[in-house]
Amino acid sequence: MITALRAAASGMEAQMAQIENISNNLANVNTNGYKKSRAEFQDLLYETLQEPGANTSANTQSPVGIQRGMGVAIAGTQRNFEIGAAQHTSRDLDMFIRGDGFFAVQLPNGETAYRRDGAFYRGPTGRIETIDGYPLQPEITIPGNARKLQISDDGIVYAWYSDSERQQVGQVQLATFVNNGGLKATGKNLYIATEASGPANISTPGQGATGSILHQYVEGSNVEIVKEMTDMIAAQRAFEMNAKVVQAVDQVLQHGVR
Repeated sequence: MITALRAAASGMEAQMAQIENISNNLANVNTNGYKKSRAEFQDLLYETLQEPGANTSANTQSPVGIQRGMGVAIAGTQRNFEIGAAQHTSRDLDMFIRGDGFFAVQLPNGETAYRRDGAFYRGPTGRIETIDGYPLQPEITIPGNARKLQISDDGIVYAWYSDSERQQVGQVQLATFVNNGGLKATGKNLYIATEASGPANISTPGQGATGSILHQYVEGSNVEIVKEMTDMIAAQRAFEMNAKVVQAVDQVLQHGVR
């Protein structure tokens, strides 16, 4: 009975982890470039009371064994990098990646981070930066007398000085990874490369598997509200059932059963 209590308690903890994960997805339903995550679970070790194929009292082999489960534990959280909907903004420094790829930005400590969020801004020196002041890599500076910007599908940035005069001022490059699921989320719509993701492969937008750029659009979150709410209800019901198991075991233990 103690084993049943532990298994039910682990089930309650697992469902709480599921609910916390779903709540984070719902909280970021309007976050640019947010990728929904899913909690994945594994059953725990088993107590083997009889091995499968063991000899029985009738001098035969048992076709099945006797194992007692110990419950469940969360094994990881897997991000779904399905592309979110393109949202038109009319802003000159907004970019949407049509396909695979990440924008690279430089953090204050010199480390490179990656993001799907294509909302950028012009810094005090004209440099293209995130809202937190992290410069796009490679750095691109917009001349102060530029009237408007144009970004081509392959990431070339043009500054227009008049209706007929323009100049190329930079080239946007994108990073791809062997395993996007291995990227580490750090907040602020940023990811850090890890050994699981592999190193970043830098290329021009539209080359190979790298997506092209859609100017004046940003990528929305890929969270599906209806599915998340359905999963929330299922997790809540599973939590309640595990709680009922705890109550049932408690009642049995009151009668002295072990």
